[in-house]
Amino acid sequence: MSEAVRAALESTVDGLAESTPKTDAGFLWDFWYPAMRSDEIHGENLATAMLLEVPLVIGRTSEGKAFAMRDACPHRGIPLSYGHFDGKNVQCSYHGWEFDACSGTCVLIPSLTGNDKLKVERIAAGHFPCEERDGYVWVYMHAPGTRLPENMPGAPELEKFGERYKITRLECELPAHIDHGIIGLMDPAHGPFVHQSWFWRSKTSIHEKEKQFEPIPYGFRMSPHQPSANSAPYKLLAKMTGETVTTTIDFVLPNIRTEIDRSGKLWFSSRATVTPVRRDLCRIDFVAAWNLPFPVSIFRIFAKIFLRQDQETMIQQAEGLKHNPKLMLIDDADRPAKWYFALKQGLLESRRSGLPMVHPMEGPVTLRWRS
Repeated sequence: MSEAVRAALESTVDGLAESTPKTDAGFLWDFWYPAMRSDEIHGENLATAMLLEVPLVIGRTSEGKAFAMRDACPHRGIPLSYGHFDGKNVQCSYHGWEFDACSGTCVLIPSLTGNDKLKVERIAAGHFPCEERDGYVWVYMHAPGTRLPENMPGAPELEKFGERYKITRLECELPAHIDHGIIGLMDPAHGPFVHQSWFWRSKTSIHEKEKQFEPIPYGFRMSPHQPSANSAPYKLLAKMTGETVTTTIDFVLPNIRTEIDRSGKLWFSSRATVTPVRRDLCRIDFVAAWNLPFPVSIFRIFAKIFLRQDQETMIQQAEGLKHNPKLMLIDDADRPAKWYFALKQGLLESRRSGLPMVHPMEGPVTLRWRS
């Protein structure tokens, strides 16, 4: 285990994302991030988004392929989203330069004459790989000034356990750096305080818990276990099937938490992604699929309550973080947060050195906390 990874595990995190970095925003590049919902782009309309402080223009070709380009013309910098799109090429509104939407390659500069020797095809607008999964447009954000990897993985897809299922999507913005959003997402101790609800649980239900975690590539897993008996939905699921409910929770870099609940033939699968927009703003993109006999409308009501509770807490936390307080992480409840920072540091070290990434977990670990 490297010294940097060991330090990230053994020490408290003083000044966690305390101040806004002036150069490095603390983002992880060379990963897929969800930019927007698929239903937000249609026809020849151009949509805009921002990921990792990079402005994007997103659209769909006449053949139905989604594309993503940097929202800036390489000529004078005007946003390409102000321009015209004909289903194939994006035309800048300033001087009419045209770019192939799927490659970013310049195909036309109207002001050139027959005597000009400029090779138009050597000019390109910033372009990012784009794929659609689970109703989202995913964009592969490679680091500025770098080439795409030769063996680029596909965009993440939510695991499903049958061809017939219901699915829904929700999102909310959090006024915080992605690091705060992520460790809030994986925090196991805030439930009885932030998510108090008649249909979920209360402060009086707090008790000691013991869970086993294991390392997985680029992340860690809360091993399959029976979920908390003080949560009404799990008790209802067990009563419906007459069988034990098992839950598996994964966290994988850069920002993905998945949860799979199964009982007999019934299943529920969800993915929460903390998407970095700016260094002071992130967004939770949540998608869930299930074959439980619950309509989408009912699930959305309860899911919105959960997201709103998290959002309100992060808004309140942002008030305190403006004053750069010293922060700390404790054992055992904050160990997943420590693993996240160690994984992130280990990945960055690996990329700098070219050596294999060192995982902060050397094997299964049992954690205990009260919640």
